[in-house]
Amino acid sequence: MDEVLLRSLTPRAITALVRRGADFSAAEDAVQDALVEAVRVWPADRPRDPAGWLVTVAWRKFLDAARADTARRRREVRVEREPAPGPAPAADDTLQLYFLCAHPSLTPASAVALTLRAVGGLTTRQIAEAYLVPEATMAQRISRAKRTVSGAPFDRHGDVATVLRVLYLVFNEGYSGDVDLASEAIRLTRRLAAQVDHPEPAGLLALMLLHHARRAARTAPDGSLVPLAEQDRGRWDTALITEGVGILQAALARDRLGEFQAQAAVAALHADAPTAEETDWVQIVEWYDELLRLTDSPVVRLNRAVAVGEADGPRAGLAALAGVEAALPRRTAVAAYLHERDGDLATAARLYAEAALRAPNLAERDHLTRQAARLNARRSP
Repeated sequence: MDEVLLRSLTPRAITALVRRGADFSAAEDAVQDALVEAVRVWPADRPRDPAGWLVTVAWRKFLDAARADTARRRREVRVEREPAPGPAPAADDTLQLYFLCAHPSLTPASAVALTLRAVGGLTTRQIAEAYLVPEATMAQRISRAKRTVSGAPFDRHGDVATVLRVLYLVFNEGYSGDVDLASEAIRLTRRLAAQVDHPEPAGLLALMLLHHARRAARTAPDGSLVPLAEQDRGRWDTALITEGVGILQAALARDRLGEFQAQAAVAALHADAPTAEETDWVQIVEWYDELLRLTDSPVVRLNRAVAVGEADGPRAGLAALAGVEAALPRRTAVAAYLHERDGDLATAARLYAEAALRAPNLAERDHLTRQAARLNARRSP
């Protein structure tokens, strides 16, 4: 069974049902039922037109559900005629679904969760694990989001800023999660950047390309994480870096700086350094200062503390870190790194072990655990 094909057809099928009168929640449920049917019958009898088959079966599922609900609702459900089998429209409706999922009445977190479930194809359990919440909690959040969206007119979409945020977070989930959504996020951001006359979509695209260029070097053959400073830069994708830098330069030339452009500038400085030791940390600190003026984000403050520690020494980094709230994810890991650079191995080992307990995924937990073990071994007689 071609799961990639099914995932790619899902947005098109949902949009087709919504256009024919189904609300978003019912359309998504019907398409999910059709996917289950596809898994059952396709291995033995694969259709010549998978997209047309999926839309037709999903529409039938919707009709069955709607008719079964008429008695309870005490009204007749009017439906349009069943779509004829045949090739589905060639247009890509995925970006339109992103705008629908990013409805203004949803919080960014709910919008991302709904997008991951309805468009990205992740299960509720996978999304819950990404957000570090119980599966039941995430199921309730997604259900509330679906009810909100289903009650809104189809032509009322989220704004571009919200869609950019959702694409950014989906990219990050695809970049580090079990399901690969990074390439799809890049594809959709390309389309959005081509449609919107503003440099921020281009800035986000540049940021994605520059991060994606390092992907092959981020993990060792055994699956363990490789920190940026230890990565084999010969494995970085120079074509993606060149493209990302070119897009960023064109965006910055428009003199309408936004947070994604500033983040891309930081990524470009890392990509431009032949070695980790040659990284221009002073300029990176300056870009983080720009980011703080734009967002005043605690995550930016955390990353700035790392950059200050590299530019001005670990004690300066620890002083900058003092202004970051203690509960912020990965703060403890940053504190461990700065204490290690300052020569306080005992504190660093303890903090690495604490950070491992709070790690958001298994790979990061294993990396932090190894860091703690490495320092404890160095301290042993």
